[in-house]
Amino acid sequence: MRSNRARLRAGVSMAATLPMLAGALTLGISTAHAADHPLRDLLAGTKPAWATAKADKGATSDGAQVSARVYLAGRDAAGLARYAEAVSDPSSASYGEYLSAGQAKARFGATKAQVAAVRAWLTSAGLKVTGVTRHYVSVSGDVAAAEQAFGTQLHNYAKGAETYRAPSRTASAPESLNGAVLTVTGLDNAPHKASHDDQLPPPDAVFKNAGPFSSYYGSNVATTLPDAYGGKIPYAVEGYTGKQLRAAYGAGSYTGKGVRVAITDAYASPTIAYDAATYAKKHGDAAYADGQLRQVVPEKYAHTKECSASGWYGEETLDVEAVHAVAPAADITYVGAASCHDDDLLDSLGTIVDHHLADIVSNSWGDIEANQTPDLAAAYDQVFQFGAVEGIGFYFSSGDDGDEVANTGTKQVDTPANSAWVTAVGGTSLAVGKGDTYLWETGWGTEKAGLSADGKSWTDFPGAFTSGAGGGTSRTVAEPSYQKGVVPDSLAQAYSAAGNRVVPDIAAIADPNTGFKVGQTQTFPDGSQQYSEYRIGGTSLASPVIAAVQALAQQARGGKAIGFANPAIYAKYGSRAYHDVTDDPTGSGLAVARVDFANQFDASQGLLTSARTLGQDSSLKAVKGYDDVTGVGTPAGGYVESYRRR
Repeated sequence: MRSNRARLRAGVSMAATLPMLAGALTLGISTAHAADHPLRDLLAGTKPAWATAKADKGATSDGAQVSARVYLAGRDAAGLARYAEAVSDPSSASYGEYLSAGQAKARFGATKAQVAAVRAWLTSAGLKVTGVTRHYVSVSGDVAAAEQAFGTQLHNYAKGAETYRAPSRTASAPESLNGAVLTVTGLDNAPHKASHDDQLPPPDAVFKNAGPFSSYYGSNVATTLPDAYGGKIPYAVEGYTGKQLRAAYGAGSYTGKGVRVAITDAYASPTIAYDAATYAKKHGDAAYADGQLRQVVPEKYAHTKECSASGWYGEETLDVEAVHAVAPAADITYVGAASCHDDDLLDSLGTIVDHHLADIVSNSWGDIEANQTPDLAAAYDQVFQFGAVEGIGFYFSSGDDGDEVANTGTKQVDTPANSAWVTAVGGTSLAVGKGDTYLWETGWGTEKAGLSADGKSWTDFPGAFTSGAGGGTSRTVAEPSYQKGVVPDSLAQAYSAAGNRVVPDIAAIADPNTGFKVGQTQTFPDGSQQYSEYRIGGTSLASPVIAAVQALAQQARGGKAIGFANPAIYAKYGSRAYHDVTDDPTGSGLAVARVDFANQFDASQGLLTSARTLGQDSSLKAVKGYDDVTGVGTPAGGYVESYRRR
C-alpha cells in the first residue's frame, strides 16, 4: 500500500509534459529576466503545461478568491545547492561537514530585509499576508490583486473533465526584489482547494488475510491446486516479521541506537501508540522506551474526506512498525501533515528540517510525474537541499503501479521520488527461507490469475498486471551526477540525449504476496474497534525498511549522519554491499498461491483463490546491474558494515 497525496486530482489529464528542470543537482527553478516586462523577473514554471490556448475558457472573475504561497529563494540559492552537493559526496573534501539548522538558516535562508520587501510588494498589490515561515510568505486575496502582484492574468482552463484556474502567462516578481522569490504556488488551483476544519474519522473497516499460509517462503506447498510454470507453487507467507527482515538485509548486531528516524504521512492514527506496542510485544521486537516514539501533528486537519484520512492510519502504522522491527533502538518521530495536499506535506517536511527532528526521513506517498508542476518541484527541492546541508536524508517510495501505463495510460515515474535530491526506493519480492536464511529476491511485479470454476486450472494464467514497483526515466529532471557511469544510457537517454534522472536508487521488500505483517486497530463489522493483524506490502514498506537499514548503517558509522545518501549508495555499486536483484533468480517462472476472504473479513461470503506471479513488473525489468525496478539492488550482508568508520 502506498498513499497517493493527489487522489484529489482524479479526473485531470495524466499525459501532461513538464518542462525540463534545469540542472542535475542544482535548484529546480530560477528567475529569469522577462523581456516583455522590463522591471520583472519571471518565475519559471508557474504557467502549467495544461493551460493552453485550446483549453482556455476565459478570464477568471476578478472577485474570485486566491490563496497562494510565495516561496523565498534565500540569500544564496545557488550556494545552497552547491553546498548540499559537496557535503553529500564521499569524494568531496567537505563530505559530512554539515550545518546546524540555525547555521543553515543564517547562511542560506532569507534575510529579514528580503522577507520585509516581499511582504511590502504583496500588500501593496492588495493581497493579505496570512503567514510567514522561513520558507514562504502565504497570502490571500482576490484575483485582481493576484494579477496585479504577479504580472499575469488568471484564466479558467479545461483539464480533463474539470475546469481549473491558472496563469495565462508565466508569473513574475518585481526586479527590485533582487531574486528574493523562488516561486509561487496556488495561482494554479488544480492541486489546491480551500481548507476546512475536520475531525479525524474512526479507523477503516477491518481487513484480514485468509489462509493457508507459508511461515517462510516455500514452507507450505499448494499441492491440491493447479500447477503454475510447470510445478506446484507455495502459499503466500503469512507475513514476514522483523527477525526475518533483519536477517535478510544484514542487520547483524546493530539496532539503530542513537539514530533518529522521522516518518511523514498525512493525519495521525489515534491508536498508534497502543498498536505499535502491542505489535512489538507479540513479535519479539524490543519494547518501546519512554519517548522513543512520538508524534508531531498540526492543531487542525483538513480535507479528511477527499483524502480518505482513515486510510492514512494504516500508512503510519506500517511505517512505524517496519522501522522499529528492523531498527528496534532507533528513535521514531512521526510528523503528520494536516492533509494530503502538497502545501501541508511540504509543511511537515519543513518542520523536520527547521528543527532537525531526525537524520533519516521515510515518506510513503507520492503522485505521478505528470501531475507535478515545476513550481512545486522547486519548493520540494529547496527543502531537500536544506536537509542535505544539515545531514538529513529523504527516502521516498517509488510507486506501486510499475511503469504507470495500466494506471494512467502514460509511461512515467512518480514524484517526489523523481527529485535528484531524494533516495527513491523501489520494491522486490523477497524469499526468506527456513532459519531466516536469505534465498533470493525478484523485482516486484504481480500478474493475477484466478482459480477456474472446476478448480483444475488458473484462468488465463499468468493473468493481468495488478501492481509492481514504480520506476523508469523522468521526463522532467536532468540526470544527476551520481547516476552517470552507473545507470545505462538506454535508460538515462530514453527521452533526451543529455540524460535524465532514472528511478529508483535502491530497493527492498515490497510485494504484498511476500509482505510484512502489521498490527492495527480496525473497525469490525459489529462496529467495535479491535487490534488485528494482516500482511501488507507496496513500496510503502520498502521505504521505511531502507530508512531503518540506514539507521543501522549510521550506527555502524559511529552515529555520524549519512545525510543525502545517493552519492554514497552509487559509490558502492557493484560491490558485495548489494544483492543484485533480477526477475529470474531461480531459472524458472515464480508464483505463489493466495487465498482471500471475499468480504475481506471472514469466510461467510466465500473465498477467492488466485496465483500471483513474481517478477512481472509491467514493461520494467530487473536485470543484472542497475535497473529501473530495483536500482543498484538491495542491501546485502556487507551493506551496513560498509559504512563502518575505520
